[in-house]
Amino acid sequence: MVYKTAGAEPLTMQPQIAILINGRPAVWRAAVAALALAATTLLTPVAARAADTAPEAKAIADATAHAVPGFWDPRRRPERPDMSRLTMIRFLTEVDYPPFNFTGADGNPAGFNVDLARALCDEIKITCTVQMRKFETLLDALAGNRGDAIIASLAVTPQTRTKLDFTDPYYRTPARFVARKDAVMPEMRPEYLEGRKVGAVAGSAHEAYLKAMFTDAELHSYPNAEALRTALKRGEVDFIFGDAISLAFWINGTDSENCCAFSGAPFLESRYFGEGVGIAVRKGNDTLRQALNWALFRVWEKGQYTDLWLRYFSVSPF
Repeated sequence: MVYKTAGAEPLTMQPQIAILINGRPAVWRAAVAALALAATTLLTPVAARAADTAPEAKAIADATAHAVPGFWDPRRRPERPDMSRLTMIRFLTEVDYPPFNFTGADGNPAGFNVDLARALCDEIKITCTVQMRKFETLLDALAGNRGDAIIASLAVTPQTRTKLDFTDPYYRTPARFVARKDAVMPEMRPEYLEGRKVGAVAGSAHEAYLKAMFTDAELHSYPNAEALRTALKRGEVDFIFGDAISLAFWINGTDSENCCAFSGAPFLESRYFGEGVGIAVRKGNDTLRQALNWALFRVWEKGQYTDLWLRYFSVSPF
């Protein structure tokens, strides 16, 4: 059950997780509009990158290229919990889910999740280990006391909450529209897409959202994320709608051939795109959960979270 950002996770498979990306078949798995973003996420624009696009598209790119998500309210600083009973934290993470988890050149665990875990341990001032396992074995390993916390892009869902307790979310997987650079729009409203061709992966939460909210658009369904992106490059559709994290890497990679850019703001409707990703602990382990929540806030407050985000996400999904 992961949030592995599922730009194309079938709705019926969401509990299994398709972050805030279509099971393993594509590149990722998973996790009404601009207002929802404002209500749930604080965005910090950072050194916007120049974009070789039309003026309107460039303005959008400048505003969002390096937007860093934040899920912590500076006015609600948590008190430092009693951590005297904590002597070590054994983190469990996934083997191969870049850029969140992967094996580094030195053979050790690496990635956004791993670096965040290390930053939390430095903040708590406690010894930690990070053990990599296949994703499907993580819950059993935690239940069998072979680890203390899972930091592996595990989605917070009603199903996972029955088995685990979670920290506050430390990232979400928004959905976004992508257009060719000469057709980027500042806002994506249902009335703006009347009669326009919009692509989504068949059976995904993104397709379901379009069917529910963008009823006047001409919906085109594709079997997978690669076919969806190819359709946009070829001009078969005007826009595509999918998982923003995988789309951000595509936009910034060589496969896109510099064709496309995000259009409009992120969509974060939790019914379709999940509650977010948190660190999982065993049920009832409030001591560890509260310690990690405190450390997450501190890491964000000190700017370390921003540094990590910019290191791993050159084009922000937000």
